[in-house]
Amino acid sequence: MDLFEYQGKECLRRFEVPVPEGRVATTPDEAVAAARGLGGKVVVKAQVQVGGRGKAGGIKPAGSPEEAGDVASRILGMDIKGHTVKRVLVERAGDIRSEYYLAFLVDRSARMFLGLMSAKGGIDIEEVADTDPDAIARVHIDPAIGLSDFHARRLVFGAGIDHQARKGAIALIPPLYRAFVELDASLVEVNPLVLTGDGRVMALDAKVSVDDSAEFRHPSFAELKAAHDIPEQERRAKEKGLNFIKLEGDVGIIGNGAGLVMSTLDVVKAAGGDPANFLDVGGGAGAEVLSNALEVITSDRSVKSVLVNIFGGITRCDLVAEGILSALGRLDMEVPIVVRLDGTNAEQGRKMLADAPHPMLHAAETMLGAAARAVELAHAGGA
Repeated sequence: MDLFEYQGKECLRRFEVPVPEGRVATTPDEAVAAARGLGGKVVVKAQVQVGGRGKAGGIKPAGSPEEAGDVASRILGMDIKGHTVKRVLVERAGDIRSEYYLAFLVDRSARMFLGLMSAKGGIDIEEVADTDPDAIARVHIDPAIGLSDFHARRLVFGAGIDHQARKGAIALIPPLYRAFVELDASLVEVNPLVLTGDGRVMALDAKVSVDDSAEFRHPSFAELKAAHDIPEQERRAKEKGLNFIKLEGDVGIIGNGAGLVMSTLDVVKAAGGDPANFLDVGGGAGAEVLSNALEVITSDRSVKSVLVNIFGGITRCDLVAEGILSALGRLDMEVPIVVRLDGTNAEQGRKMLADAPHPMLHAAETMLGAAARAVELAHAGGA
């Protein structure tokens, strides 16, 4: 779950990471009141879960409460990379002398945590990595051992941070790391980390991504999630225990196993189609699960065909076929379904589908053939 900036800062504040004082507003009048309470001179920042807000005009300074209200009226309702701005963060403006970059993330390839720091803050770290990779200091941290003073000093000195900011940066790194670990975060990114005119080092921005799977350890996650607008289709999938991600195409995808589903997305693209979703039913591809999966996918009117790709390992293909037939009996299907079964009892499953014909059901023996057929049917339906 990617947190809004204001949520990330609230989390960091709990770990005593210095952040500017700010208030959230959902209307221009609330922005005026917030700016008045913060002394009048503020920065108004769009709250969306994407980068590039400044370039899109979503971050603007304001010299008075009235100007803050005017700026907020222009930012609220903006579309930034497909995200509509529904709230802004009104934050006390400060004197910024220098900007830096600092982040902790999970390096899965190394099976360790990774700390990154650069004296080139305020711009995309990917741009820095491409143009000046030596400007980024990196340290791997063993989760079993944790952060040491050596790691913090290596980041600060390796990044070439200004000597005026070194002491403050070294002091800020340990609480930021604690936040990263104790929040079960996959990423905590501060860009920019700033040195203020009075010599303080603080997090001017905060991008925090936490692991939903750790929600049982964090009651506060439910409150954080409540501020997020979850699309109806994703909400319904989650309620039914399905692993679902919405995409932009017109071929619905159902598979058992994340790897198989990802491969299915690839072959659909190779066949000239565009997947409408990622949906993994896991090992429980029974009647109820398949019925739920088909219901979720076909609730999207942009879906013109559905490809069910099942490999029977632990899951038996005859039980999958039984589940598909049961699901078709429950649902009023308006789009064609292509089914590919392989593995345990695949021949028996295919026979069951062939012996119980349905006008919307199409069988295929290979994954490539199934993908091509699903794309063909989607194009025919969209014609």
